[in-house]
Amino acid sequence: MLQSKIPATVITGFLGAGKTTIIRNMLMNAGGKKIALIINEFGDLGVDGDVLKGCGADNCTEDDIIELTNGCICCTVADDFIPTMQKLLERGVLPDHIVIETSGLALPQPLVTAFNWPDIRTRVTVDGVITVVDSAAVAAGRFADDHDKVATQRAEDDSLDHDSPIEELFEDQLTCADLIVLNKTDLLDAAGIAAVRAEVSARVKRKPTMVEARNGEVPSMVLLGLGAGSEDDIDNRKSHHELEHEALHDSGEAHDHHHDHDEFESFVLKLGSIADPAAFVDRLVPVIETHDILRLKGFIDVPGKPMRLVIQAVGSRIDTYFDRPWTSGEKRETRLVVIGLHDWDFAAVVEAVEKAV
Repeated sequence: MLQSKIPATVITGFLGAGKTTIIRNMLMNAGGKKIALIINEFGDLGVDGDVLKGCGADNCTEDDIIELTNGCICCTVADDFIPTMQKLLERGVLPDHIVIETSGLALPQPLVTAFNWPDIRTRVTVDGVITVVDSAAVAAGRFADDHDKVATQRAEDDSLDHDSPIEELFEDQLTCADLIVLNKTDLLDAAGIAAVRAEVSARVKRKPTMVEARNGEVPSMVLLGLGAGSEDDIDNRKSHHELEHEALHDSGEAHDHHHDHDEFESFVLKLGSIADPAAFVDRLVPVIETHDILRLKGFIDVPGKPMRLVIQAVGSRIDTYFDRPWTSGEKRETRLVVIGLHDWDFAAVVEAVEKAV
């Protein structure tokens, strides 16, 4: 009897869109399905995996959560992702479903293509690619072009390239989607949500289903069981990077097949205890705005509190919550991962964050 393939869901989306929150909610409402998680983060501090390990879901234990923190998964498919999948498939007890959370800076296309690897293709299929969108950020114009202005400038100088790496990445993640989750709609009114829908639709030729979500709350029956077989449709989901390579190839020009993330940088900052986290958050807002910090997340040690405080910042929008007690033997300290564009003043960013304590 032929054994059916294990379905795998790829959850992608830009920095701070709410991928981890959606996965956490999904685990708590998965109807008893045994789920294995592969979590990839840009940077050395595995915040998302640590948060998910603390959610207490019986269907996804700590042994079922695999963290890849030594590079963006789309650039390390052969070295990291494929060996990880092979080891997962060698386990005595196989998962009912595999969920992969990509880094916010990852292109999902190389990852989906990897499911055509011979050792994987016969045993696993991509149930669907889910792209999570920060609706509030899109409404604020973080990924919006002034199309008329760009058209005018290009008409004046054909050599100009006005596509930012962030906008290309946003569009590439949308292009690969089978389902788009417009998250954080509770931060917008009806007109704002409609505008986001229009903006997202305008950026993707394929027209995947869009659903709205508040606080990452999407029913598991919506997320799982799409049956898309996305690996068989990868030629219709090409990224900007791939299309540029094809154009150069057709023109006979030399081109580099390597995709990297030179546009972005991250670092981990270790601080002491923070007695007044609310004041710290208030002081962080102008720091983030001044230095154009894309993402800040981590854990804060608050003196006298038995639980650690999670901090999540997307732009100048900052959330904090206590998630679990500090464990015995765990060093209590404040650890933050900070992500920004490559041309920032590293020393100035570190100094500004430290002064905010």
